[in-house]
Amino acid sequence: MEIIRHINDLPKSMAGAVAALGNFDGFHRGHQVVVGEAGRLAKKAGVPLMVGMTEPHPRSFFNPKGEPFRLTPFRERLALLKNFGVDIAVVLPFTKDLASLTPEQFTGDVLKKGLHVSGVVVGYDYRFGKGRAGDAGVLKDLGKKFNFNVTEIPQVHFGVEGAAGEPYSSTLVRVALKEGKARKAAALLGHWWTVNGPIIDGEKRGRRIGFPTANIEFHDSIVPRLGVYAVRAWVEGAGDRLFDGVANIGVRPTFGESKVLLEAHLFDFGGDHYGRHIRLHFIGGIRPERKFDNVDQLVRQIEHDIEAAHDLLADPENAHQLHQPPTLEEYLKTHPNPPY
Repeated sequence: MEIIRHINDLPKSMAGAVAALGNFDGFHRGHQVVVGEAGRLAKKAGVPLMVGMTEPHPRSFFNPKGEPFRLTPFRERLALLKNFGVDIAVVLPFTKDLASLTPEQFTGDVLKKGLHVSGVVVGYDYRFGKGRAGDAGVLKDLGKKFNFNVTEIPQVHFGVEGAAGEPYSSTLVRVALKEGKARKAAALLGHWWTVNGPIIDGEKRGRRIGFPTANIEFHDSIVPRLGVYAVRAWVEGAGDRLFDGVANIGVRPTFGESKVLLEAHLFDFGGDHYGRHIRLHFIGGIRPERKFDNVDQLVRQIEHDIEAAHDLLADPENAHQLHQPPTLEEYLKTHPNPPY
C-alpha cells in the first residue's frame, strides 16, 4: 500500500483511482461497506483503490485537550486498510489551511487537481469543507462540475445485542468499550479491538508476585472501562504465534497509584518482554477494577481471573478466526450486490 502525505506526491500511475473518503476510526462494518464499494467500483474500472483521510482527526485538531477517543491509532488503522486491499492511503495533514477550504475548493483543488480521482464513495453522514458545510449531496453536485462520479452509501444497520436497527458507528463501539463489552465491540467492528505499542519498563510488581506483565501506555487511544480482560497477543520476535493472556487496565489502587496503565500477563510466554512491540486483541471482559486489602487477596483474585480468561478464550464463539481483519475479497463475496 502506497502512503501519500501530500497531494503533489501522487505518482502519475495512480491517477484515476476511486477514493473512499472519511476518517474510518475503528474501520467498523459500516466503514467496510464504504471502502468495499469503492473497491468494487475500482475493480470494475481497472483503477487503484484509494482511501482519503486526515491526520490528526479533526476532533483532535479542534479539541487537543479532550479525552482520548481514537479506536484505531494511525498505525493500526493503516494496517487494517492495507489488509483490506487498499492500494493508496492518502493521509493529508489536518491543518488550519485545510480546514479553511470551502467544499468547492476542497473538491476542485484536492480531489480533482491533486488526487485526480475518477470516482468518490462516501457514507451518508460524510461532511467536508469549512464549517462542515459540505455533505454527500453537495459533493454529488460538485462531482458533476469537476467530472467525477460520487456514490453515497446509505446507513448500514445491524442487530447486535439490543441495538437492532441502529446504524454502525464509531460512537457505538466506544460506548461498548466504556461498558467493558469487548466482545460486543468486536461484533460491531468485525474484527477484534486491538491495542498495540512498545512494551515499556514497569515497576515489576507482577514479576515479584509470580505474574510478570507486559506494560503498555495509552496515548491517543480510547481507554475502556477499567478492569480485567481476556486477551490474545502477538509479540514481536515470537513469530506468528498468538499468546493467550489476561490484561488489566487500571490505576492499580491496591498500590495507591493513579496513572492508567495496560498490563498483560501472557500464558506460556517465556521470553523477555521489554522493548518489543506487542499487539493485544481484546476478547472479553472479566470484571471491573477493584482495590484489595493486601497482596495475598490480589494474588488469589489474579488466579481466578486467569481461570476465567482460559474459559473465555476456549469458548468457540471467541475463536480468533471469527473476527480476523477484513479483506476486500471477503467483503465482495458476502456482499455480491451494492447496498444502494
